[in-house]
Amino acid sequence: MKILVNDGMEVEALENLKALGYDVDDNQYKGEDLFNKIKEVDVIVVRSATKVRKELIDEALKTGKLKLVIRGGVGVDNIDVKYAEENGITVRNTPLASSASVAELAIGHMFALARFINIANVTMREGKWEKKKYEGFELGGKTLGLIGFGRIARETAKRANALGMKVVYTDITGKVDGYDEYKFLEKEELLKVSDFVSLHIPFIKSVGAVIGEKELNIMKNSAYLINCARGGVVDEKALLNALNNGEIAGAALDVFEKEPNENAELVNHPKVSATPHIGGSTIEAQKRIGEEIVAIINEFGGKDLDGDDKAV
Repeated sequence: MKILVNDGMEVEALENLKALGYDVDDNQYKGEDLFNKIKEVDVIVVRSATKVRKELIDEALKTGKLKLVIRGGVGVDNIDVKYAEENGITVRNTPLASSASVAELAIGHMFALARFINIANVTMREGKWEKKKYEGFELGGKTLGLIGFGRIARETAKRANALGMKVVYTDITGKVDGYDEYKFLEKEELLKVSDFVSLHIPFIKSVGAVIGEKELNIMKNSAYLINCARGGVVDEKALLNALNNGEIAGAALDVFEKEPNENAELVNHPKVSATPHIGGSTIEAQKRIGEEIVAIINEFGGKDLDGDDKAV
């Protein structure tokens, strides 16, 4: 069985795949080279860089070999899941692996904003000593509002609770059983009361931005927006206007409408803490992602990707 690992993979997991007898290619292919390569493989493993859209899937369908697409991470925004599955190609991801890592990054950004770590680091490198300018505040006692209450949000809530924060949440499914220590609110009420609003939702193209001008106007002038979820769920133009007009106090962004990020004005804003989509970029998360990918491939490999149970 031929496997293309196009966006890299944790070394031990990669070696495990090879040791199990799989034919693994971990070179990165782009453009026409990828279109040619996809016709030769049974499985493609991607992260964020490679887009598995209709055009690439159509190339794979010319030979019919490709049966499995794996996204090493939580979201599958870079994969045309519906089109793939309509054509007999299974799409899987690794939803359990990076929850703790993303949650810790969200909390880290909150600390950065509360204590001016983001901008003080920059001004000190410029030779400035602006100690009196950076009077921050403690996270304890503040209200964290979570929009979306899936795995990552729950990990974030647990850590915020340990810091003495009050946690409220909203979710399209309503109140979630088993989490009575956190209060469920409708989105508008959550926006009104939260000192930090952290997003933990997928980007749905038909829905578009969940946080735009209207939502930013509802938030406290002293509140901060955290997005370590998906680019596109925040209207970046509206956010920049809100920051410039003092409608919110600041924002932290790990994901962007276009990646690599093209909005230099936003990421260089003194009220913004920015990172280059590193939510799952920890040693521990990458190891777990690799282990999940190996398990998924073994599950399918045992059926030889044709539905027949066979030894690998």
